[in-house]
Amino acid sequence: MAAGKEIRGKIKSVENTKKITKAMEMVAASKMRKAQDRMRAARPYSDKVRNITANLAGANPEYTHAFMAQAKGVSAKAVGFIVITTDKGLCGGMNTNILRQVTQKAREQEQAGNRVEAVAIGNKGLGFLNRVGMKLVSQATQLGDAPQLDKLIGPVKVMLDAYQEGKLDAVYLCYTKFINTMKQEAMVEQLLPLPAKALVADAGAHGWDYIYEPEAQVVIDELLVRYVEALVYQAVAENLASEQSARMVAMKAASDNAGSVISDLKLVYNKTRQAAITKELSEIVSGAAAV
Repeated sequence: MAAGKEIRGKIKSVENTKKITKAMEMVAASKMRKAQDRMRAARPYSDKVRNITANLAGANPEYTHAFMAQAKGVSAKAVGFIVITTDKGLCGGMNTNILRQVTQKAREQEQAGNRVEAVAIGNKGLGFLNRVGMKLVSQATQLGDAPQLDKLIGPVKVMLDAYQEGKLDAVYLCYTKFINTMKQEAMVEQLLPLPAKALVADAGAHGWDYIYEPEAQVVIDELLVRYVEALVYQAVAENLASEQSARMVAMKAASDNAGSVISDLKLVYNKTRQAAITKELSEIVSGAAAV
């Protein structure tokens, strides 16, 4: 029964793996609900800032911030990518999908003669960008389950300042958008210059006549920076919700697969054991008949 003992060892090993994947599935489900609440809580702030900025910009059409228009003069021939991924793995093909799109978009920019720079948010993206040799200007890792805006401002500000100084022609935001528990979508969106539709007040929103302190240009400048930072934070929150959802689904699939493997191994073990018993009975009967 050496073969049977080996199969029992495999069954025990797969059962232990199934316990781990089941526990990780339950933890991911718990964290997913918190991540979704955090993601939804961040939306009203960015929407309100966008509405106020849209009204201010509409009331002062003579002033155009650098974030709102294409850089004038000679092109810098460079673009930036803010790549948001996870710090940990075991979340299916989520990171692979977004990094594939980043690679494709970066290749298109390089073929157009543009240099590519990147900000890496998350360990998985940082490791990948280092392997492919993309120029990294800043990074942020180990943000935890509740990312704080102050930890994101520093790395992102490097790229925003480079755009304002005319060193970059455009900045793209790359993240995984949360659709629902079963579906997450890899997104590569233009962050700067802000698309025209980005600064349009919601239908039915009041066009307030604001009193500025200090002047309107200073207020618009500050609001636009806050709005762009809110967009980046929202992308991080969406990515975190997508990560927990993808991990929950991946661990459930792993648990189900482990159950199938255990069933197959038990069937093989029972067949092997039955064959051994049948062989022993045949030997006993043959011995008795010989006597």
